[in-house]
Amino acid sequence: MHRANISNVVLLIDGNPARAESIAKVLTAIDIGPLHLERVRTLSEGIERLGSKEIWAVFLSLHLPDSEGITAFFKLMHAAAGIPILLLAKTSDEKIAVEALQHGAQDYLLEDHINFYSLARTLRIVAQRKVAEQAFEEKERARVTLNSIGDAVLSTDINGNVTYLNVMAEQMTGWDRKEAVGRQLSEVFQIIDGATRKALQNPMELAIQQDKPVNLPTNCILIRRDGRELPIEDCATPIHHLHGQIIGGVIVFHDVTAARAMLFQMSHLAQYDALTDLPNRVVLIDRLGQAISLARRNGSKLAVLFLDLDGFKHVNDSLGHAIGDKLLQSVGIRLKQCVRNSDTVSRQGGDEFVMLLPEITHPADVAISAQKILATLRLPHSIAEHELQVTASIGLSTYPEDGDDAETLIKNADAAMYHAKENGHDNYQFFERNMNVRAVQRQSLEGSLRHALERNEFVLHYQPKVNLKTGTITGAEALLRWTHPDRGPVPPLEFVPIAEDCGLIVPIGQWVMREACKQARAWLDARLQAIPVAVNISSMEFRSKDFVERVRSVLRDTGLEPRYLEIEMTESVLMQHVESTTSVLRALHAMGVRIAVDDFGTGYSSLSYLRRFPIDSLKLDQSFVQEITANADDAIIVSAVISMGKSLMHRVIAEGVETPEQLAFLHTHACDEGQGYYFSRPMLGGQFAKLLETGVLTTEANLRPICLIPSDSVVRPCEPN
Repeated sequence: MHRANISNVVLLIDGNPARAESIAKVLTAIDIGPLHLERVRTLSEGIERLGSKEIWAVFLSLHLPDSEGITAFFKLMHAAAGIPILLLAKTSDEKIAVEALQHGAQDYLLEDHINFYSLARTLRIVAQRKVAEQAFEEKERARVTLNSIGDAVLSTDINGNVTYLNVMAEQMTGWDRKEAVGRQLSEVFQIIDGATRKALQNPMELAIQQDKPVNLPTNCILIRRDGRELPIEDCATPIHHLHGQIIGGVIVFHDVTAARAMLFQMSHLAQYDALTDLPNRVVLIDRLGQAISLARRNGSKLAVLFLDLDGFKHVNDSLGHAIGDKLLQSVGIRLKQCVRNSDTVSRQGGDEFVMLLPEITHPADVAISAQKILATLRLPHSIAEHELQVTASIGLSTYPEDGDDAETLIKNADAAMYHAKENGHDNYQFFERNMNVRAVQRQSLEGSLRHALERNEFVLHYQPKVNLKTGTITGAEALLRWTHPDRGPVPPLEFVPIAEDCGLIVPIGQWVMREACKQARAWLDARLQAIPVAVNISSMEFRSKDFVERVRSVLRDTGLEPRYLEIEMTESVLMQHVESTTSVLRALHAMGVRIAVDDFGTGYSSLSYLRRFPIDSLKLDQSFVQEITANADDAIIVSAVISMGKSLMHRVIAEGVETPEQLAFLHTHACDEGQGYYFSRPMLGGQFAKLLETGVLTTEANLRPICLIPSDSVVRPCEPN
């Protein structure tokens, strides 16, 4: 007889470690007592383990390294007297498993049908049977025990007359025990099939006839005495006399209303995104497949829109994931408002959404939908006292032109979305055949970019800034260069946008600042001309919470005085979140770091804000400089910007100076400094050190050396030797 002091150990004898994990999860999740799992690989180890501790139940695989089939069961049964044995069998072993049941096995599970539900149910049955066995062997203890458990227990004699109901059985059936005892089970325990509404065969009759436990279908409904219905699960088990004769049976059952609600919720979660409650990729693929079949039959069209938010990672990094999640929820709501009820809006994960538009008549209709979506998303999102503005890049593919299956249409819309990002974000692009090649190249480049830092593939080049009156070098701008191991040099305009999109720009930017500061410190240690080094800062890096502290840390670690570091940012970066921008800039200024506005003239600056910001210099965008001798409008703009910079007490630096005529114009209009190929191409730190030492650039033979010595107050090319 099984001892009352039941161990809390479930022993698994199985060579498959994955199954151990599944069973352990069930033991943690179901409420049948504090059980934990121990696993051994062989039958001999299992039998040895049985001798050292009491075991609650044993899961036995019929395929073990040292024993198989019914032989393995008989060996274990001999060693595990009184301990429930649950078999793990392959489909081909089912006859063996049934034979084992006839000789005392508690139950069996087919390996390819094992899931959370079946495991939980089997363990519940084990627990329920243990309780029921003890109840009928020790009647007084049984009354206390059975009335305290959460499951209903009902027993009958061999003729099917009710002999016992516990309190839970009374509550669930609506029958008082005194009234129910002596009545036929079919009167007290009425059950029907929830789908067909037909009466089900009494499980007790089956259990007694077959002399084994019998489970009811999962859609079993109990009709209470008052007519109310309860979904239940139950197991009927025959009761044996001490000599083995069947003397009756017991049914253990419980209300599964909550469990079925949980099952429904789990089914919903398997098909819908937990954050936005939008259909997930599984549902999208299914609906897209159905839409394609319908379109094929009707000769109609459909469209797939692949949407990715621009700069979403920046929101997450700067404001936190909670705000980011609320933004995604807001985006999901707006997307549903932009489409028809027959359309599907799906979240694929992260900040990616895919929309299915079935039954379209013309691609122009899709373009109108894309325009509506872009306009709707641009409107501010009010989230936790923040007014967040985001844009999106959308790729469009249509059936049948761009693919005839779900995966191809989604892949091609994804490729078109990357093309939209390459075209400046906040726009949509229809798929074109060459986009797949470019999308693959971009993904390949992104994959390589993720390893570029650790593989030391980056290097900094330095381009001098020159005082246009004195001809002296006033500073250097650090420019990032990447040499791909297979492709060779990759232009910054090609890899920097990718780094920004995937969030790599922050660690790369940190590396650039540290390397530039180390180089500037090295020039100072070599007793060369003391000049500041300028570093470009991206929006994502500038908006990160610890940006000021990171700058302070880099300066401290490299030993560089703050006055020798200049931070360059574009107008668009500065004009986002003006209040926080002001506080960061003031902290940098108080530290002694210089601040420059890069690409000045191309953004949307406000003079009032520029006066509030502690800015040291304005860098005139090279697009204006390169046209000043050919375009009168650009010449006027350059002249006005120089004057404005002077009035604001800022240094004005012209970028992209390439010709003597451009230099003459800038000098005439009193521009402070210049930078560009006319003076020098970007160069490595060692070459730049030589330039600081000699004042003369000597690089490739096809470049004219530049004398950085004033002549008639204008910097001029050196005369050839």
